[in-house]
Formats: sequence, structure tokens, C-alpha cells
Amino acid sequence: TGEKPYSCSLCNKSFTQKSTLTQHIRVHTGEKPYSCSVCNKSFTKKSTLTEHSRVHTGEKPYSCSVCNKSFSFSSNLTEHSRVHTGEKPYSCIVCSKSFSQKGHLIEHSVVHTGEKPFSCDVCFRSFSRKK
Repeated sequence: TGEKPYSCSLCNKSFTQKSTLTQHIRVHTGEKPYSCSVCNKSFTKKSTLTEHSRVHTGEKPYSCSVCNKSFSFSSNLTEHSRVHTGEKPYSCIVCSKSFSQKGHLIEHSVVHTGEKPFSCDVCFRSFSRKK
């Protein structure tokens, strides 16, 4: 029905489930109750801890159906699949050039801004890309 009976008293955002509201409140409180037993890094959601643990275990449960390459995170598989599909969902608002990865679009944007955020410690020249 789209009803969202659980509202955050701090920002008025509404949720369909009480558990989702409880999880959301941690955005405001900074509470991170789920800790990694290996490195002690803490997380607001148990699912995020589960994903993080793959950094230590090397588990790669997401496999490409085309080339069988495996990934630790579903988002990495989604990004990789664009190699096979040719999908380029990120477009430059200035020149309409498209990219398969958001990072590539961000890197491209300096072509239009002229920004050179990286400097060499030896010659002190500035560059648009980090090399």
C-alpha cells in the first residue's frame, strides 16, 4: 500500500518497517554495533559487516555468467558485466560522452573544468590525473 508508519523523530524520514527505522537512526547517533573480529572496523548494518569480512577471507561469491570471473561484491560484478554488454550509463553533462564506470566520468570531467588537483613533489607541476 506504500504506507510508511515509522517516522524518524530527528529528520521525519518515514519507513515501512520498524527495523529499518532502527537502522536509520544510527545515521544520527553514529552507533555502529557490528564489529569485525579481524580488524575491529565497525558498521551500522550486519549485512555491511558480512560484505566487509570478504576483504579478509577472500570469498568471491559473485561470478560473471559470461567469463566466470568472480567478485567479492555484487556491485563489482555489475560494473564488470558492462565489459560484455557495452553499457555506459554515466554521461557527461557537458559533451554527452558516456562511460561504463562513474569514476571514469569523474576523471573525464576535468577536461572541461581544467582542474589539476594532483601535483608532483619533485617538479611541483600540477596534473589532472594521478600517475
